[in-house]
Amino acid sequence: MKDDQAQQLKFAYWVPNVSGSLVVSKIEQRTDWSYEYNVRLEQTAEQNGFEYALTQIRFTIGYGAENQHESVSFSHALLAKTEKLKVIAAILPGPWKPALAAKQLATIDHLTQGRIAVNIVSGWFRGEFDAIGEIWPEHDERYVRSEEFIRALKEIWTTDQYSFKGKYYQFENYTLKPKPLQQPHIEVFQGGSSRAARDMAARVSDWYFTNGNSVNELVKQISDLRTKAALNGHQIKVGVNAFIIARDTEEEAQAVLQEIIEQADIQTVQAFGKATREGGAASREGEGNWAKSTFEDLVQYNDGFKTNLIGTPQQIAERIIELKNAGVDLILSGFLHFIEEIEYFGEKVLPLVRELEVEQQHVVSAKSA
Repeated sequence: MKDDQAQQLKFAYWVPNVSGSLVVSKIEQRTDWSYEYNVRLEQTAEQNGFEYALTQIRFTIGYGAENQHESVSFSHALLAKTEKLKVIAAILPGPWKPALAAKQLATIDHLTQGRIAVNIVSGWFRGEFDAIGEIWPEHDERYVRSEEFIRALKEIWTTDQYSFKGKYYQFENYTLKPKPLQQPHIEVFQGGSSRAARDMAARVSDWYFTNGNSVNELVKQISDLRTKAALNGHQIKVGVNAFIIARDTEEEAQAVLQEIIEQADIQTVQAFGKATREGGAASREGEGNWAKSTFEDLVQYNDGFKTNLIGTPQQIAERIIELKNAGVDLILSGFLHFIEEIEYFGEKVLPLVRELEVEQQHVVSAKSA
């Protein structure tokens, strides 16, 4: 049973600790950024089979994010209200230094019995960095900085008398006590779709988040990532972003999608698209996050519609298994009305996913017998 559970696809959800929800649309969204709403949401998610939640990091208003709760403290507050869920706190190198992050997260790890993780966000929004007086390295340099950050975290959490002289960070015989409870260390996630992002993940990260995409495109990304990781003697797990619209009929689900797009906040989506060109086209190969996103894709600002988890529970469950077969280990989920739709997902979709996983495992076992 434990082996079967270890092979099960994992599910996470975006924590709405930032106002504006996950679609840049004027459609009604019964999702709220308040702490009270988020506590009800995380408890609902935990009860419906979700294992991770990802908090967002923003410092400035814009693109619907007029209000933002800080990610690390908010993650800790959510963990205090659950028993099993692991919360992934987003951290941005620049505002954070690795010594501070390592100590914050190690403390939270002790206070929550090993349920904190971290997502290192290399940065995509120059205006945010300018507003708070942080330097803005060019695209690939941001990943150089993030890699130093991640290496520093892992060494601080696992060794004593740590010394390092990097381009961005320096340490001299530093020892952190107490170390985190999690072994070998707190899980480290990172995002990105560019070559630089994949190369960094293949060297240092435990998990790699990528924007939503088709199965065929994900196969290409994951193959490149894991080939490079193997050459480095490294193992990496993959999470993909998906905006899920599960309804009793395909027609209902598609109607919701069209209504979201038809009611898109055009000016906000266009402004967001302009800002994200720095995140995609600025990579050397011009294929980072959002480099090829259309207006419709940007209405869900991490390309979640592209993953196509839109339809009936059966259709979505079958597409989730296709993603798993492509090499995906985790679905990072967004919803229009979070609490109700996570309940529906847990009741209608997730049992079908688990049934299909068992069926597939039986087929594999029979072939190898």
